[in-house]
Amino acid sequence: MKAVQVILNPSAGSGAGARAKEPLVAALTTAGLSFELTETTRQGHALELAAAMRANGCQVVVAAGGDGTVNEVLNGLAQATPDGELIGRLATYPIGTGNDFSDMAGAKRGLEALAERIAAGRTRRVDMGRGIFTSQTREVVRYFDNNVGLGFEAQVTVDSNRIRWVSGPVRYLVAVFKALRHYRSPHVEVAWENAAGMWQERAQPALMISLGNSRRTGGLFYVNPDAVMDDGLLDLAIVPDKSLAQILWLLPQTFSGAHRNDPTILFDRCVQLKLTSARPIPVHLDGEVIMDDVRAARVEILPCRLEIVV
Repeated sequence: MKAVQVILNPSAGSGAGARAKEPLVAALTTAGLSFELTETTRQGHALELAAAMRANGCQVVVAAGGDGTVNEVLNGLAQATPDGELIGRLATYPIGTGNDFSDMAGAKRGLEALAERIAAGRTRRVDMGRGIFTSQTREVVRYFDNNVGLGFEAQVTVDSNRIRWVSGPVRYLVAVFKALRHYRSPHVEVAWENAAGMWQERAQPALMISLGNSRRTGGLFYVNPDAVMDDGLLDLAIVPDKSLAQILWLLPQTFSGAHRNDPTILFDRCVQLKLTSARPIPVHLDGEVIMDDVRAARVEILPCRLEIVV
């Protein structure tokens, strides 16, 4: 197996992935890199490929796609890595809708920049997270690099996946208005261990609970505007139940992070969080909805466990 393996999602970015194949191969070849490229054919395929590549000693795995592709590759690498060991090396070529993780990690866009990054071998260690999500019938364990959203934020992702007439970050904005028409805030019980090692609790109806390893989600929204990728903490935002008018007032503030001044929103930093919900709610990790019927969740930070190529 060659040292550099490229996993390309041809469906990423409404077909941008398929169009990127030939330029991607040309750029890496011109840079003198020895690599192999494999295209995904279905959901979950990137996870399986990355796990096999990691197990076979691959040095760098390139996730060419959107945040969902990066998440699958991350989970494959993590599943094939013994507990406590460094996970990586992961490189990203962003061609998706939001591309939040790649942008927030500081990876320069463009094929020449990708080839130069891989050839130079510059890396950075960042935090990642792990979540255990439980419904009445199943339990799912999943890793993430960018953020976790429970409730309304995940419902927006559900609705965005059903929108085909617009692409890019604007699709998430359209999905927000779609979700506003039908989503109802559940009553949740949340407990989290803060940066000082103290446990805090909150029980209330909540529009959404967001845990950010980075500042941005959905390509537009700075829900956790002060999150830092390598501080060993997750930034927590608990947004209470709000009326339609209040949500419409709050929404544009998330484009800049100005909602941090809203006294009704709870902001904190934590190393782990536990949640139970009175009724099933959706959850997304890095923009991918993994369950729509979560009743309980536990999320934790894994400090500086992920090595990325920058």
